[in-house]
Amino acid sequence: MPAIATTNPATGETVKTFAAATDAQVDAAITLAAARFADYRRTDFAQRARWMHATADLLEAEADAVAALMTLEMGKTLASAKAEALKCVKGFRFYADHAEELLADEPADPAAVNASKAFARWQPIGIVLAVMPWNFPLWQAVRFAAPALMAGNVGLLKHASNVPQTALYLADVLSRGGFPEGCFQTLLIGSGAVERILRDPRVAAATLTGSEPAGRSVAAIAGDEVKHTVLELGGSDPFIVMPSADLAGAVRTAVTARVQNNGQSCIAAKRFIVHTDVYDQFVSEFTALMSALRVGDPTDPNTDVGPLATEQGRDEVAEQVDVAVAAGATIRCGGKRIERPGWYYPPTVITDITRDMALFTEEVFGPVASVYRAADIDEAIEIANASPFGLGSNAWTRDQAEISRFADEIEAGQVFINGMTVSYPELPFGGIKRSGYGRELSGHGMREFCNLKTVWVA
Repeated sequence: MPAIATTNPATGETVKTFAAATDAQVDAAITLAAARFADYRRTDFAQRARWMHATADLLEAEADAVAALMTLEMGKTLASAKAEALKCVKGFRFYADHAEELLADEPADPAAVNASKAFARWQPIGIVLAVMPWNFPLWQAVRFAAPALMAGNVGLLKHASNVPQTALYLADVLSRGGFPEGCFQTLLIGSGAVERILRDPRVAAATLTGSEPAGRSVAAIAGDEVKHTVLELGGSDPFIVMPSADLAGAVRTAVTARVQNNGQSCIAAKRFIVHTDVYDQFVSEFTALMSALRVGDPTDPNTDVGPLATEQGRDEVAEQVDVAVAAGATIRCGGKRIERPGWYYPPTVITDITRDMALFTEEVFGPVASVYRAADIDEAIEIANASPFGLGSNAWTRDQAEISRFADEIEAGQVFINGMTVSYPELPFGGIKRSGYGRELSGHGMREFCNLKTVWVA
């Protein structure tokens, strides 16, 4: 596949290719961003909000076309692509409406610090480089762009090379919304160009959502340059089901939580940990619903699961399943790649996974569910935490004591009780352990790329 190109995952056909930006073009973009930041940082919240609301209005009007573009580039169903576009509209409007209060001065007790006035003030830091993935090609970038721009920063986007048209659209719609030239620029570059940009002294920080190796690389470069980073990496989220749970609701939600975005979501539930008292019933009903899902053309409204975004991704999922089966795991449904044009893999349920299997600790980025039996809540929590990742988590129970334990003891950045993990502009989003560090969304995510300046007046 060409380095930067739109290739339809449903057919394997390359639709459009793009030339990578030259070093000179990248330098010109950084120069423009630096010049723009000097004056953009002085705009007030009201002006930024007007531009952001105008951008949201444009995106809302163009949501169908943008959805079709995302489906073409990475294979998500049209329904989920439309929902993603509208979620971005909500994100733009949330930050337009709340940025000023989220970044309000934080007063201190002047008498306690021997001052007439003292406070902490949040201020923008400059150019932020965003290295974004293909799985939510618009939302991932918007959840960086909206808070960064409203805080007074400017952005450079290095998007995944298989979603170039979505990346270009975001810069275009922000420009048409009124943001001045240079506030947000898309750079069509390969991963090899990231280090040069991050080492440029005019670039203040970076945020990356993607693989663990990519995160390690960006963090190492930024650390060497003493620059701030936010990393949102992999996840292998647990989905715990206890005997008191609404089992029917848990099963239905488990299916959605596993196959959302064709199974390609960092916060998709991936490891289903079920109490032994309800294990057999859960596995039976879960397998039946997974088997009934319709796999096919993502533009067909009757399709539940489309193709995986890349051929390499599909092959990696197939290999992970094959290795587990060879080691003794049991396939309850799916488990074999679909022989047709495009990069399809069926919804799959696997049981009898032992701790010595690679699948026990690996993240599977496709519609594959691993199911584990737990004797009690202690074992359920132990299995949930026996992972190098700690992004999201889910637990189903009506028992208040169990709810308290799950909230306290699951090692993750997020715990959702009796529901599936979802990102909201209003809530902080991020993980621990090898899922990364820092937070996106909410006021916490907005303040990641601000300088907290102490002001003391005698």
